[in-house]
Parts: sequence; C-alpha cells; structure tokens
Amino acid sequence: MKSTHHVYIGLGSNKGDRLKYLQDAVDAIFVQIGKVTAIAKVYSTPALGFKGEDFFNTCMHVESHLSVQEILSELQSIEKKLGRRPKQTEGYESRVIDLDILFYDSDSISTENLVVPHPALSKRKFVLKPLCDIAGKVKHPQLGKTVAELLEICEDDSKVTSISKWLKNPFKHFDFSMFNYIAIEGNIGAGKTSLAHQIASDFNAKLILERFADNAFLPKFYEAPERYAFALEMSFLADRYQQITDDLAQLDLFKDFVVSDYDIFKSLIFSKVTLPKEEFLLYRRLFNLMYKDITKPNLYVYLYQNTERLQKNIQERGRDYEQNIDDEYLEKINLGYLDFLKNQSELKVNIIDISNRDFVNNRADYLWILAEICDV
Repeated sequence: MKSTHHVYIGLGSNKGDRLKYLQDAVDAIFVQIGKVTAIAKVYSTPALGFKGEDFFNTCMHVESHLSVQEILSELQSIEKKLGRRPKQTEGYESRVIDLDILFYDSDSISTENLVVPHPALSKRKFVLKPLCDIAGKVKHPQLGKTVAELLEICEDDSKVTSISKWLKNPFKHFDFSMFNYIAIEGNIGAGKTSLAHQIASDFNAKLILERFADNAFLPKFYEAPERYAFALEMSFLADRYQQITDDLAQLDLFKDFVVSDYDIFKSLIFSKVTLPKEEFLLYRRLFNLMYKDITKPNLYVYLYQNTERLQKNIQERGRDYEQNIDDEYLEKINLGYLDFLKNQSELKVNIIDISNRDFVNNRADYLWILAEICDV
C-alpha cells in the first residue's frame, strides 16, 4: 500500500467571485491530490502589503499519496486552470486564487522552489486563524509550538472576520449510508482487493479480505490442477464460509458498513471451471447447504477487466504460483461470473467495466468508480 501523507493547504482569493474560486480549488484538489478530510471556516481579511480587495482565506486538510513536489505541481496546475496569471509587478498583487502548502506531515523541506512549513505561516493571522480551526494541536516542526500557540503570540494585528458561508466538501458527494455490506468481486487480477482497501480507508468501513494466501493447496493446484482441484475448492469454501460468518457476526460500532473483496458465491463459479462434472455436482450440493444460511451483500460490485489487462496486473503483483495462468482459464472465469450475474435476481448487482481504467494509480479513475457505485 502507498504511504498516506497529511497535507495542510492554505487557500486565498481577492478577485472576482472569491467564494466560487475557493470552492473550485477545493473540488480540484479533491480530484487531483487526495481525500479532503477537513475544511476550515472562510475568513475575510484585508490585503496585506498592497492595496486591493479583501481576501477570502481558508485552510484544508488533505490525505494524499503524492510526494510534496507532486502536490506543488498539482497546485500550480490548479491555479493556472482557475485563471491565475504570472505576476505583472514586483511584490504582492491581487489574484483569483492562491494555493500554498503549509505543512506536509511533520517534514521540514527546503528546495529551490519550495519551503515547508510555509516560511510566513507563523507571521500571518489570515493563515493561522483558519488553520487553527482544523489543526490547532499540530506542532510546527521547526518552531516547536502548536498552531494554536502560534496564533496566540502572532504579532499580526490584521482584522480577520469569519463569513457566514461554508465551502462544501466534495467527499460528501459519495453516500455509502444506504449499504450495510458491499462485496467487491472480479476475476484474478481485476483489482478487487485494492478497491476494497481504498473504500474501507476512505469511508470508515470494516474490511474483510479473502485469506487465499494461507491456502496451502493453491500453489499445488496451479502446478497440478486435476489432482488438487477438489481439495482446493473445498478448502476455499470452508474458509470463506467460516470467515464471512464470523466477521459479519462481530459488530463493529466504530465502522459504518462492511466491504469485502469477495463473495462466497465465487466458490461455485470457480469450482464449475476447475472440477470434473461429477465432482462439481457433489460440490454444488454442499455449497447450497451453506449458501442458503449466509448473509448476502446489499450490493454486489463486479469489476469487469479484459484478459490482457488481467494478465498485466497478475504479472505486476508477482505471485510465483500465478505466473503461468493461461488466458483460457481467465476467460472461463469471466464467463462464469457473467453467467451467474445475468441470471441473478437475489442480489443487487453493479457491473463496472474497468478495462480502460487504472484506479490504483489514477485518482480520477478511482473517483469515477465511486460515482458508479453510489450512482452519483
């Protein structure tokens, strides 16, 4: 999993529709940089160091996988898209949008084009006041004082006044409150575990992951499928049933819903492909006895991925026992899933074609999938 960085960003505008520029910047930061976890009040402050309209200023906290230099590049790109132009004069001047990195984790950074923490942070009340709203206890790594303490001793006597309007957090567009249990499914290498991880992290969900790595029959099956198929499928069935039953029975009062990277019905789909007819009929009888009593997901999400991309993903994750899976096997699994879903009336199913999406490395693709799931 990629590292998550805690980033505090200062926003300001004193030209045109100031509130709209701030909101557009928040929306763009959410898409291009990361999850917005907090937005401070908006404050009206006088222009400092030059004559101009009053500024609207605020601060936000973002969780991001990007490096500090990548974030700087994205912020500059957002400023340009929103209409900020290169300075025409020496010193300060009015601007439609101003975006600054205030803190990046607890790092101290000094490069040719970036200094973090922002060097003027402790001297500017228009920064400290909104920052204190969301990060009052955060300590300045160089000055050794919290933001609240820096605000208290700040010598800037500028008038900072909160306005009555708040900026909206685009994260709230995605509503998972209608779901108690979501199952993310897909073929080998489709990315179901990665997506389940990200949703659980972003939306405070209890995460259930298939324990395939502990199955001793799996490497043996890929070496000798006919010999180990029945043992593999029976062991998977028993483990999936036990895990889902146990995990769903254990309520977690601090989580909002459950998301898993599999549904137990995959046992029947895979077994139909791997087992001879007589063994499959026996297996299906045992499966049906278990399946009728198990809790079903409120939403079944199937990630459809083409075979070429599946093979690429399998190669990249580098599990030795998966490296020789052939295309025909993956295509049979895909057909098995689609046949099951086509005739499914008991579950709410959402089939999402991700063949041209890379939601692991492209945040825009990840947000697109969230919109598909939540029907935004």
